[in-house]
Amino acid sequence: MTNKISVNNQKSVDKHFLPENQLLLNAVGEGIYGFDLSGNAVFINPAAERMTGWKNEELLGKNIHNCHHHSHADGSHYPQEDCPIYNTLKDGITREITHDVFWRKDGSSFPVHYSSTPVYRDNELIGVVAIFRDISIQKQTEQSLRQALAQVQALSERLASENHYLQAELADKTGDVDISGGSSVIRHMIQQLHMVANTDSTVLICGENGTGKELVARNLHQLSRRKDKPMISVNCAAFSASLLESELFGHEKGAFTGATSRRKGRFELAHQGTLFLDEVAELSLEAQSKLLRVIQEQSFERLGGSETIQVDIRLVAASHHDLLKRVEQGLFRMDLYYRLNVFPIQVPPLRARIEDIPELVSHILHNLNRKLGKKIRGVSQKGLQKLMAYTWPGNVRELQNILEREAILSQGDILQIHAMPSNNPLAQAQGQTLAEAEALHIEQTLKRLNWRISGPLGAANVLGVPASTLRSRMKKLGIQRQSSEI
Repeated sequence: MTNKISVNNQKSVDKHFLPENQLLLNAVGEGIYGFDLSGNAVFINPAAERMTGWKNEELLGKNIHNCHHHSHADGSHYPQEDCPIYNTLKDGITREITHDVFWRKDGSSFPVHYSSTPVYRDNELIGVVAIFRDISIQKQTEQSLRQALAQVQALSERLASENHYLQAELADKTGDVDISGGSSVIRHMIQQLHMVANTDSTVLICGENGTGKELVARNLHQLSRRKDKPMISVNCAAFSASLLESELFGHEKGAFTGATSRRKGRFELAHQGTLFLDEVAELSLEAQSKLLRVIQEQSFERLGGSETIQVDIRLVAASHHDLLKRVEQGLFRMDLYYRLNVFPIQVPPLRARIEDIPELVSHILHNLNRKLGKKIRGVSQKGLQKLMAYTWPGNVRELQNILEREAILSQGDILQIHAMPSNNPLAQAQGQTLAEAEALHIEQTLKRLNWRISGPLGAANVLGVPASTLRSRMKKLGIQRQSSEI
């Protein structure tokens, strides 16, 4: 049954209100308008005056639609024939509207919830009553809640992505991020790290495989003001060209076969932190082009998406390749090379810092004890000599592997270093005399140790002979340090 207001024995809508009814209507908080069949105002209560700024005497007998309901929220024209209130005047059907705006006298608008109810006298439609209330606070609360929920959702997704990634990262990480060693080349490298750490400059870390480029990157991050944010690592050589783009930039649901949900990329996860691109030379030329754009604009789009995502990252890249040679070969973009090569850091090979081996051994064994549940105190003197006599083509990673293998096999608390890879110059020096091979071996050992002869880290100790014997052999074989090496 249609809701309606019935009025009996009154000649007009504005005369049917009894004094006590008038007091009630004046007291309510909702705005109330009364309309005749022409759509003109016959009653405006004080609450309506307060909300709209229009006074009773200004609106009585006038078309209220043209005063307060003339436009939509976006400012576009609102024809009277589309107005629910005036439609009620035509068909007598009650209407309730939850999303609309009324306009104030000063030209501003406010969101309203209103109803239009027909008024009958002797079963004849004589007008409409519109009751409305300002829902600005409700709308603001709803908007605030939506924004808060969106922020919570975004934060939840970010934390879930970071947690998933960081758990995978930590699964194969042991020990701290200290760089062991006191050699001059290591001290110089650490000095460079301190100089560049608290800038946002891009750093390119160069060095052979196994020298610890990622360790250097982690130290750089820990020294920076971004240390409380994540450092996200990407091994560019571990993904195909198609998968790598998804890893870096993320993807939307349905972007490709198997993309069953939206996933954030490493760039997005590294926002306000550090992104470490290991083996950056392995990037495809297409991925290099997109990486260049992100570096320049600090923005990107997910695969399958059109939304531009802004990021604030500190980029650190690493490679064991000579990137300039890769540029010459057409395998690496020159413009990207110069973008990455802002502050290059060279990680020295282990053979260039043999004197660091004792400290490295101590540090590695400390971590191995935790990993393997052992209580190894150190390496025997003879074992240490073997380690220092080796040229370490696999660098620190090879040293870690040898020590871990020996630690697993060891039954005592001192490692003996039973087997070392073949590295003897005597076995490599085909066509040389014994004296020539011996001279080569002694000279290579002296060069690795910066021509130090005596002491625990001297060549005599490494070669297992007295210092006086070594000097005698050097004199006999004509071995002397060249002026260019001083």
